[in-house]
Parts: sequence; structure tokens; C-alpha cells
Amino acid sequence: MTDGLAGSGTAQAGTPAEGPADPGRTRDADAVVDAWRGLLVAHSRLVPVVEADLRAAGQVPLSWYDVLLELNAAPDLRLRMSELGQRTVLSRTRVSRVVDELAAAGLAERQPDQADGRSNFAVLTPRGKEALRRAWPVYRQAIHRHLGGRLTTEQCRELAALLGQVIAKVEIDPPARSGGVFG
Repeated sequence: MTDGLAGSGTAQAGTPAEGPADPGRTRDADAVVDAWRGLLVAHSRLVPVVEADLRAAGQVPLSWYDVLLELNAAPDLRLRMSELGQRTVLSRTRVSRVVDELAAAGLAERQPDQADGRSNFAVLTPRGKEALRRAWPVYRQAIHRHLGGRLTTEQCRELAALLGQVIAKVEIDPPARSGGVFG
């Protein structure tokens, strides 16, 4: 039995599980909704299994890895907290908590911004850089097993290109709500 919304894998995303199809929907709109649902479901299934692989190998959690990776790529191995929030796949609130957790573990530090007393930098420590280095082979293997094991190399290239197009065109900070359905 379903709750009336797609989720069982048999109904179309966002449509009632039972009853007539919306006559106003087009095949193109259905393809877009199906792609959206596929993206969400794939994410919700892949992230926990990759996280489990990291945990089983005694590596840092995926959220920590994400923050460490962005700090490692930053000039001087540091970013303002607001910049870090934009670069990771985590919410800004979650980034702040993860940086606190990393600092408690000695993998990152918070440093005040001397030019702007209201903000802080997150800074990668040598221990954080080492944790990132140790986790990468496990993370890479998990990605290959759980995603690459289900798609061909060409399909992975196509998927990366398609998602790259979306990423390039979507704003990092969405505009404020204009009072729409939930506004």
C-alpha cells in the first residue's frame, strides 16, 4: 500500500499511486519529473552505502570528508565558513557543526578573520590532510563499486556531463521565496 505519492518505484513521481493520470501533463514533463525522482532516489540509496563503506574501513564520515576535501582544495587550506557552506553538499548549519566536530578531532581549526571580526575561517590541519589522504582510496572504491558497478564507463561520462550542465546553471544560493505555494 502506498501513501498516494510516488515512492514505491512503481508510480510516477509526484502523481497519485492510484487513479487517472493528470491529463495536463506532457511526456516531456513526465521525463523531467522522472529524472528528478531518479536523481533523488539514487542519492538517497548511494550515500548511505558509501558512508557504510567508509565507516567499515574506520575512515572519517562522508560529511567530514566533504568538508576536508573543500578545505584541502582551498588556497592556504582555509575558507570562510560562508564559503565552505557554499562549496559543500551540506547545509550551512550542518557545515558549522561538522567543523566543530573536525576541530574536536584535531582535523580542522576555527580561526577568527582578523579583517572581519564577525566571521571565522575553517582551516585544515596536517592531521586533517592525512585523514583525507587515508579515506580517499576507500571512498573511490566505494564510488566505483556502488555507482560504477551499475553503469558503464560511457554512461558515467554521460551522467557526469549531464549533471555538470545542471550544476553550471543552478544558483548556489536560491533566490528568496516569492510567496508561492508555501510562501
